[in-house]
Amino acid sequence: MELYYIIAITDHDRGEAMCSLYHAAGLHLILSMPARGTATSEHLAIYGLDATEKCVIAAVGSAQEADSLIRSAKRKLFIDIPGNGVMLTVPLKSVAGGKILSYLTDDLKAGGAPNMNFEHELITVILNEGYSDFVMDAARAAGAGGGTVLHAKGTGGTRGEKFFSVSLADEKDMIYIIAHRDEKAAIMRSINEQAGPGTKAGAICFSLPISSVAGLRAQGEEN
Repeated sequence: MELYYIIAITDHDRGEAMCSLYHAAGLHLILSMPARGTATSEHLAIYGLDATEKCVIAAVGSAQEADSLIRSAKRKLFIDIPGNGVMLTVPLKSVAGGKILSYLTDDLKAGGAPNMNFEHELITVILNEGYSDFVMDAARAAGAGGGTVLHAKGTGGTRGEKFFSVSLADEKDMIYIIAHRDEKAAIMRSINEQAGPGTKAGAICFSLPISSVAGLRAQGEEN
């Protein structure tokens, strides 16, 4: 069974309706997180992620559940039309044990190769609270259209509370940026050089593959 982390980013006032679709799809462990958009006005038609309050909904599901959920979101919430939000799936390699697999999927059978032929990647940036605009300026300088900011808290850990003079236990922001695979490296390099460890933002970034995405226009399409 192929497993995916299914993420939806939509306006706050549409979050409850999106959660209902996740529940109707039979998914378990549905997470709903408040967030805010960062996109500038010239990118709104492309990414649908303006500076309004957002809601991020996430859950783990099979390929069939992910496809069904996205189809339902397209039909009922018009998620495939830019401006109504974004949905994406990130392939999972493994889960920790049969009981967890059974809880997440109602199935004890795992296996199957997730679709790794992806056009987009999800850049995830962890940074010091209050520097999201600084990080997004660096990302936009390399071609990023917009992002979604979530609040988080670092917990430190056994390696100590400092990493390149960045406190790991302070309040944090986390930014999701959806990037085309041809733009991903430049965006991550710009963030690292302008807002990475050693700066006040202290940004640490990595990327995850996106197997499918709805709500973005094709690269090169007219705005």
